Amino acid sequence: MGSGNVNPKAGSVPIGSRDLSSTPQDADIDVHGLTHPGKIRKENHDHFLIAALHKQMVVQRTSLPDASQLPIGPERVASLAMVADGVGSGAGEEASRAALQAVAQYVGHSTNAFYAADADQPEAFARLLSDAAMRCHTNLLERAQHENKPGRFATTLTLWLGLWPQAYVLQVGDSRCYIYHHGQLTQISRDQTMAETLVEQGVLSRTVAARTRWAHVLSSAIGGEQAAPVVTRIEREWGTIVLLCSDGLTTHVSDERIAERLGALTSSQQACEALLQDALDAGGGDNITIVIGRTVPRD
Repeated sequence: MGSGNVNPKAGSVPIGSRDLSSTPQDADIDVHGLTHPGKIRKENHDHFLIAALHKQMVVQRTSLPDASQLPIGPERVASLAMVADGVGSGAGEEASRAALQAVAQYVGHSTNAFYAADADQPEAFARLLSDAAMRCHTNLLERAQHENKPGRFATTLTLWLGLWPQAYVLQVGDSRCYIYHHGQLTQISRDQTMAETLVEQGVLSRTVAARTRWAHVLSSAIGGEQAAPVVTRIEREWGTIVLLCSDGLTTHVSDERIAERLGALTSSQQACEALLQDALDAGGGDNITIVIGRTVPRD
């Protein structure tokens, strides 16, 4: 069972030189998100959220039904994006929705900490994000027990927190975060699945593991038997493209195709829609959620 004592693993993935001469403002950020049930499933258990933290939070686009309860305010501090893929029939949509709402509330009320924190102390941000994930995990466990939904009230969570020129990626489950920079696609997150564990232990090859049932069995999930949040620190620069997605995209669309789409990107909306169509054309067997963002200097 997961607990609040799970320690985040903070890493650093340098992807470009620091550019401290200017900080992106709202008008410099091209971001879009969408979610689709796919061709087979009637329900959509995925949710996403894109927000600007203005010492509090300004929701820009989301699939959540009621964003009016989230705090808002002036003065941009950071960018926030999240994707959650609910696990299990029936309760999956509720779990992913509850997770994003809870984490958004926690992060939104913590923006003063982001504003005042020392960027040279990344462990503070890692601890804050891990605490948010674990609080949400505990809440979902308690809710599942109260509503008699044990083991079925769970979700993945992939979160991007941009604090220029750094960013932090929090990962629980198998939704993914990619970076596209200078023509190279890099998967920042690690799939928290039994298949990935078996690959790392040398039991299965990655090709074989992708075809087994273990590829869809999570070793870590918010509200599941265990939650093990991992936080990775990234350094970025202007023009970097960020992709968050549920496995409804990556099950059907290869990394090579994703890189091709991001390399030909004309806008975040155009790339989201193109990748969604790729996933649908390849079968669309699961819910599909895609969030793409980039920094584009104003003229």
